Amino acid sequence: MSERPATRSELLELADEHHAMREGHAFLDEKCLVLAGAMLRELRLHEALWSELRGRLASAEGTLAAALARHGLEALAVYPLAAAPGPAVHLTHDSLLGVPLVSAHVEGEPPPVADPLLRTPEAAACGEAHAGLLDLCARLAAAAGNLERLDHEYRKAARRARALEAVLLPEMDTEMRRIRLELEEHEREDAVFMRPRGR
Repeated sequence: MSERPATRSELLELADEHHAMREGHAFLDEKCLVLAGAMLRELRLHEALWSELRGRLASAEGTLAAALARHGLEALAVYPLAAAPGPAVHLTHDSLLGVPLVSAHVEGEPPPVADPLLRTPEAAACGEAHAGLLDLCARLAAAAGNLERLDHEYRKAARRARALEAVLLPEMDTEMRRIRLELEEHEREDAVFMRPRGR
């Protein structure tokens, strides 16, 4: 911070800036607390979804193994599905302190088998088990994205709060002290100059 002239008006201007910076620091502290709370909620949701996904993946892998045993890899890879619209991901957008938050869910059923005569219980169970993972994966991806955005905003706010607290506010305090000391020195000099001299 460059030295300012030691005047009362400069001291008042610095005091106003100092007050504004203090308010900014308090706001950033509060913002960090709100963002940290939101991150904890998203993290709990992410952990719950991930735990559920792990359990359901094990079940889906079992149905895949049964379908592979019945059809073989090549036949299962070209298992004929009808040309019908499949499930679609729907997003809901929200915002917290300017941070975009997204929630997602999947609607719709997977397309049926093109030729019902080719439908087997193993392939049907495999398809249903994996289609059931779609909504869970979409919700998990949305929670992971929210966590990334919240973490980025939290780090940015915390960095600014630290800069205010550790650099800008101490510099301003030092500058205000310097101006006060210079003003006091000027006042003492004026008082000595104005004192009546003996004849």
